[in-house]
Amino acid sequence: MNDGLLSNLSLIMGVTGAGVSNHVILLAGVAGLLAGAFSMAAGEYVSMRSQRDVFEHLIHLEAHELATDPAAEHEELAKIYVTRGIPADLASELATAIMRDPKLALETHAREELGLDPQELGSPWAAAASSFVTFAFGALVPLVPYVIGSGAAAATASAVASGLTLFAVGALLSRITGRRVLFSGGRMLLVGVAASTVTFAIGRLLHVTAGL
Repeated sequence: MNDGLLSNLSLIMGVTGAGVSNHVILLAGVAGLLAGAFSMAAGEYVSMRSQRDVFEHLIHLEAHELATDPAAEHEELAKIYVTRGIPADLASELATAIMRDPKLALETHAREELGLDPQELGSPWAAAASSFVTFAFGALVPLVPYVIGSGAAAATASAVASGLTLFAVGALLSRITGRRVLFSGGRMLLVGVAASTVTFAIGRLLHVTAGL
């Protein structure tokens, strides 16, 4: 959401600084929202799909090893339990009991050796949809005022709404990072102000240059 808000706010402020019509600003904002949301979704899908392919391949290799050399896998699992403080005889008995069930054996080896849960590898489509929605929601914040109004009033409303949202996102992050609410929110707000100010100034400069 933060990516969507910052990128579209900067884009909209840059176009606003160029002094173009409200129609052009709206067009740029919508284009930025859609392009960014689809790009984020596609990137997240490819990333998650690639990661899942790697995990599935590792689990497939583990299944092959269990089928072709169960004795070695039994010894390997028992050693893992011994390193965790279980007596050797109990570790061997535990490994034997687990190896009797092929499905349980595969899941256990995947968790203990690979650190993977075969049931929780992540959904590429869910990740893509989540990225699309959150990016689009963030990108919508600076755009809405231009849907409702135009001119300086819309620009001011866009900046205020975006600033409040940035501060709120930063404040919420403080619950995870342990930072003070004012520090975390203020830092996020400062980043947004800096980015939008720079793009607004560039838009203004380009407009003046074009006019000359």
